[in-house]
Amino acid sequence: MSRYLFLAVSFLFLSGCFNDPDKPSEPLADATDDSVLEHAKKHMDPKYVCPMHPQIIKDEEGSCPICGMDLVPRMIDPNTGKHPAVSVKGEIIQSMGLRTETVRKDTLWRFIRTVGRVDYNETKLIHLHPRASGWMESLMIRYEGERVSKGDKLGTFYSPEILSAQVDFFVALEESGNSRSSRVEKARNRLRILGIDDATIRQLEKSRETQNALPIHAPGEGVVTMLGAREGMYLKPDMEMMTIADLSSVWVMVDVYEHQIGWLREGLIAEISVPAWPGKSWEGKVDYIYPELDMKSRTLRVRLEFPNPDMTLKPNMFAEVKIYGGPQHDTLLIPAEALIRTGERDTVVTSLGDGRFQPVDVVVGASSNGKVEILSGLSEGDEIVTSGQFLIDSESSLQASFQRMSGE
Repeated sequence: MSRYLFLAVSFLFLSGCFNDPDKPSEPLADATDDSVLEHAKKHMDPKYVCPMHPQIIKDEEGSCPICGMDLVPRMIDPNTGKHPAVSVKGEIIQSMGLRTETVRKDTLWRFIRTVGRVDYNETKLIHLHPRASGWMESLMIRYEGERVSKGDKLGTFYSPEILSAQVDFFVALEESGNSRSSRVEKARNRLRILGIDDATIRQLEKSRETQNALPIHAPGEGVVTMLGAREGMYLKPDMEMMTIADLSSVWVMVDVYEHQIGWLREGLIAEISVPAWPGKSWEGKVDYIYPELDMKSRTLRVRLEFPNPDMTLKPNMFAEVKIYGGPQHDTLLIPAEALIRTGERDTVVTSLGDGRFQPVDVVVGASSNGKVEILSGLSEGDEIVTSGQFLIDSESSLQASFQRMSGE
């Protein structure tokens, strides 16, 4: 806009300051006696400009020296609004490739396209730690990636503290004579706290014999993703023996842009596809929306959950994601290509008929699948320009600059 205003001021300055040496100069009083608007009209009306290059201005009809298009009259109407109407000849409309479309109400299917990364479902991770210091007497798991089922024996563990707890349990059984007494229950609970499962405790109660190395059983099903223990290793409670991951369901972590989070909520249907399996998709849901945006990328982190019964989805896989927000009925929609976004305003060029066009500022809402919701500025049935509207908007802005200059 500032460029056009500069050109207009320069043109007026040069027109008023330079005279043709072959013509008699006009008296200075003739110019100074005119009002500002009369003076502007005298020098600018009629003028011809190029629709493609508004800086090309001539006093008579002709063609543009840059692109060869026919020059068109520049119409300045002091009574027009913020965006003046522009008149374009029929042949110019054809050469510019102008296309129009009627504004209608329709259903807007809201969904977000983004990318994500497959990750472990942290609620299904099992971290095994010894409850007391001791030695890994034997280890059945030999490598990471080995599958285990619930109840499988993982190894045996010896701990002096656990051995002492067994002795206290046997003493309580002998002295009380009742396996349900409070003293026996306290001794049994101590064994549980030290990580001894109920099946092993029942076996100890039946045999009344201490076991130096007690078995460790898998508390759940999954894949061993980390193996921190080795046979014969001395372990402490702060050391992790192994991690078991249940991959029957996985998480997919995605980032959603700030302007897309208005209708995002937990429970929405999500769909992913991965490059490893072309043509196949998985359906899940939005599991959690994180409370804070990333300061640098201005995106919101969202966690999706997907069932994975056949273990096809692997952690750290790249995934293409769609999050569906459902239909928004009876919505005023326009094609996305019809919208002019400058950062300061959103504008649509309307067709007034008979080759006349006028830009209109609009307020936009949600956008999806090439359609944009219009909250205000247009009505159903309006005719808008979907191709070539940038040239008309530029011409209208140029006319508005001349009007503001003339008004001053």
